[in-house]
Amino acid sequence: MSREKEYFLTSIESNKGIIYKVANSYCRDTDDREDLIQEIILQLWKTFPSFNSEFKLSTWMYRIALNVAISAYRKASKRSKVHQPLSETAIYLDENTGERNENRDLLQALIRELKEVDRALILLYLDGYLYPEIGQMLGISETNVATKLSRIKQQLKRKFTAQ
Repeated sequence: MSREKEYFLTSIESNKGIIYKVANSYCRDTDDREDLIQEIILQLWKTFPSFNSEFKLSTWMYRIALNVAISAYRKASKRSKVHQPLSETAIYLDENTGERNENRDLLQALIRELKEVDRALILLYLDGYLYPEIGQMLGISETNVATKLSRIKQQLKRKFTAQ
């Protein structure tokens, strides 16, 4: 096996949480999620030779995964004007714990209601990415990230406290 291929497979394995989190956040059912995961990995493989090692691998993977997911989400939305809510397990904040609670479930439900770009912003923020990294991944300015996140947090807080 070539070094590049081995490094790619190791990178996918060590960052699979990113891929699953993004796919779970943008897909309605299991088959669609599996298709999206495959498409994300395919796009990662295709663009892997152009990966700039000056950047964090996880940041690059998030950007590719989000771009693929948002594109797929938009295509699916155009094909089907019927709105179906995402499943209860679609978004998760910590893949390492089976522990669930009402506040987390409510927050996840509220996040699922956000527009696709806003959902991406809050997911990256909740994963601990800094504003410049988020801006780089989504192709928007750091100021725009800060403004949008502030509005998203206010919106989520209002809805959360109203429940």
